[in-house]
Amino acid sequence: MRDALVAAAFQLFLERGYEQTTVDDIVALAGVGRRSFFRYFPSKEDVVFPDHERCLADMTEFLGRGGEEHDPVARVCDAARLVLRMYAENPTFSVQRYRLTKKVPGLRTYELSVVWRYERALAEYLRRRFAGLPDGTLRADVIAAAVVAAHNNGLRSWLRSDGESDASAEVDHALTHVQRTFAPDSSDTPDTPDTRGAGPGEVAAEDVVVLVSRRGAPMWRVVQEIEATLERRPD
Repeated sequence: MRDALVAAAFQLFLERGYEQTTVDDIVALAGVGRRSFFRYFPSKEDVVFPDHERCLADMTEFLGRGGEEHDPVARVCDAARLVLRMYAENPTFSVQRYRLTKKVPGLRTYELSVVWRYERALAEYLRRRFAGLPDGTLRADVIAAAVVAAHNNGLRSWLRSDGESDASAEVDHALTHVQRTFAPDSSDTPDTPDTRGAGPGEVAAEDVVVLVSRRGAPMWRVVQEIEATLERRPD
């Protein structure tokens, strides 16, 4: 029933347009009543994003199983890959939704609220892992935002190719920047000097990149700024 409603909705969205399609149109094509629709989807917007609740639950459960033996940055990057897997399971549907969302401002706003929930889940996990560290909460929030930005950058590159490129490779490439930037450093172990890149008898400065960006900046722009900063960094 749920899949039938989604299929009917997208058939009508493609034929008539999102704004011109009503819930009554969707249930008529699916051959069910309005009550059945609202049993599965609180609103018409929700039928466009039918899989995010399940994915968010899976990601939260995955993070909850993370122990002290797991590198926290690597763990949240792996959690983001669960979201990618959801998109990659049905490339045709994902590309159709991407095109539809670009055309409808209300859906873009809805999508941003979904993205924020993913980011919040990542940040909550990192806050627990960084509790007690200097600027632990700040670090958690920044890394969570960077992971979401990197994931979305790779995801959109794949969607813009109409699902023809390698989705995993696109996202892995973007997440690698996050892991390199926020890899564990001397701030986690204050008594151990960071000697990366130092000559004999020297101690190199911490290899830390800090990026400040406005909250409303597009995710692809944040990743682009991170990449540009890394390229400008002296060897």
